[in-house]
Amino acid sequence: MDVTTLYSIGELSRRTGLSVRTIRFYSDSGVVAPTTRSPAGYRLYDLDALLRLELLRTLRELGMDLPTIQRVLDRELSVAEVAAAHADAMDVQIRMLQLRRSVLRVVASRGSSPEETKLMHRLTQLSGEERRRLIDDFMDGTFGTADADPAAAAMVRAATPDLPDDPTGEQVAAWVELAELVGDEEFRARMRRTAVRQAAGRPLDIERDAGEELMEFTRQKVAEARKSDIDPLSNRAAPVIDDLVHRFAEVFARTPDTEFRHWMAQQFEEAHDPRVDRYWRLVWIVNGWQAVPNLIPVYPWLTQALRNDRAA
Repeated sequence: MDVTTLYSIGELSRRTGLSVRTIRFYSDSGVVAPTTRSPAGYRLYDLDALLRLELLRTLRELGMDLPTIQRVLDRELSVAEVAAAHADAMDVQIRMLQLRRSVLRVVASRGSSPEETKLMHRLTQLSGEERRRLIDDFMDGTFGTADADPAAAAMVRAATPDLPDDPTGEQVAAWVELAELVGDEEFRARMRRTAVRQAAGRPLDIERDAGEELMEFTRQKVAEARKSDIDPLSNRAAPVIDDLVHRFAEVFARTPDTEFRHWMAQQFEEAHDPRVDRYWRLVWIVNGWQAVPNLIPVYPWLTQALRNDRAA
């Protein structure tokens, strides 16, 4: 192809696949100006104009706007710079679409109400930075006082929830519940109390006095009951809890009656607050961590079974 060859709009249209109307628009906009005009006044374009049009078409198909393309064609910006910026923008759009898809799947599976759907959409629309700010606000409100325990704060910060770019429906639902939970002032107070004990690793009085052998036996039995999906308030739980109550009563020289059962429940409740346990479970789900069986708390099941008012 001779560099001195001149092309009409119709010839450019056949070579580039762009319509005559589109080429005329680009020409009128000054993006691809005609090289010269024929004696009859028709616009003519050289090889450089043809190459500019081909690049313009490619960049438009990639979603770039005309002013940006103009700067690329005028060599104010390199194609690489523009491509990198657009790739970053598309990454953000893709992440938002993935989040919306996950929200829609949760809504479809749960039959969510309009109010719950709007809440899920609002919370998941938060950017990664806004989600971190939400958790930072929770951390500052919970452990930001002068007398706060640094070890407890460090323990909680080490497990900061971070919703992935393409979350599952379960992760979306967990994040929404978690976002509501961390904004509750009562929950923050509970987390502050419980985290101090957890970070220090101090045993409960009942654990210390009962001895490691009985405590290990208790954890094993409750873990087995949980694994068998035994409801702590069901009749299936009765043999397990009755046996444990009698063993503890023997160690503490107490009568294994209802009063003793409630005393045991009160002692074990100091170790695990149900809402704090729920927080940790939600963090595991949001972060996609595998729940470690021996870290799943057994005391909530135990305290529920102990407080089940029935004939001991």
